[in-house]
Amino acid sequence: MNRRRGLLVTLAIGAACAPRAALAQRHSSRLLRIGYLDTSSASIASVRLDRLRAGLRDLGYVEGRNVVIEVRWAESGYDRLPGLAAELLEQKLDVIVAAGPAAIQAVRQATTTVPIVFAASGDPLVFGFVQSLSRPGGNVTGVSSVGGNLSNKYLDILREAIPSLSTVAVLMNPGHPGHPDYLRNIQAAARDTVRILPIRAANVGQIEAAFDVIKQARAEALIVPGDGLFFSQARRIAELAVPQRLPTMFSTREPVQAGALMSYGPNLAEQFYRAATYVDRILKGAHPGDLPVEQPTTFELVINLKTAKAIGMTLRQELLLRADVLVE
Repeated sequence: MNRRRGLLVTLAIGAACAPRAALAQRHSSRLLRIGYLDTSSASIASVRLDRLRAGLRDLGYVEGRNVVIEVRWAESGYDRLPGLAAELLEQKLDVIVAAGPAAIQAVRQATTTVPIVFAASGDPLVFGFVQSLSRPGGNVTGVSSVGGNLSNKYLDILREAIPSLSTVAVLMNPGHPGHPDYLRNIQAAARDTVRILPIRAANVGQIEAAFDVIKQARAEALIVPGDGLFFSQARRIAELAVPQRLPTMFSTREPVQAGALMSYGPNLAEQFYRAATYVDRILKGAHPGDLPVEQPTTFELVINLKTAKAIGMTLRQELLLRADVLVE
């Protein structure tokens, strides 16, 4: 009698678990589909996708074996983002990774059901991507590229490099949702000690024209905020700055490696590696709205010594010793 009762219990448990086991088997037997949408271009931002792929590989996701990554680059064309987001979502994605505020905004407007993991996000609270950092809510979470207002830090570094600093140009893209706040923060940090010259550029031609304005205004430095267009044109910006002997300050290291003078901010490429952990947890059943947003805790100063020499700039030893990376 006891053996029969044990058999019935075993059969009952097996019957109850069968649908769940069958679902798990179907899920594991198909290729998981991850979308990737970036405001920038592969020519300069491919390292970000490479680090995401590396993070996924370290977590057991191998392209072609158990996962497919559908990639779309906006090539700095913000007007292309809604179409690219819709194109990706037609692929029946399990999760989508979005890079840059405009890309995140486009994907968020396109779906409220597909989980979204962001990186290079700007301030996710200011943009309204999440309800709170600890409890994002909705279908969006990820790794924030903002750990506070760095405007004072940018100006402090530039003052240390240029003690007589009086005028700083700031390149602005009118299509970037975060640049108005960025400009206000820079102006507040400058107070009355430094004149801030905002210059708007929405395409390559306007970027090139901006250098005529910078020359006429006799600006002594150029701050370039995070932006898909500026990021993809970093090499060109650096080339335009050299003849004017103009120091350039970016927010991440890749433009410095392409020829800009300096950058200060989090290591964005490593944020994409960290974003893979969010993708993994979501694919294993976690809800994005329950996963706290990760904020950067370390920031790096990167200086290109070759560029400093090209623009005839001698940097103080104290500043060089503070640099985390020196590009030679």
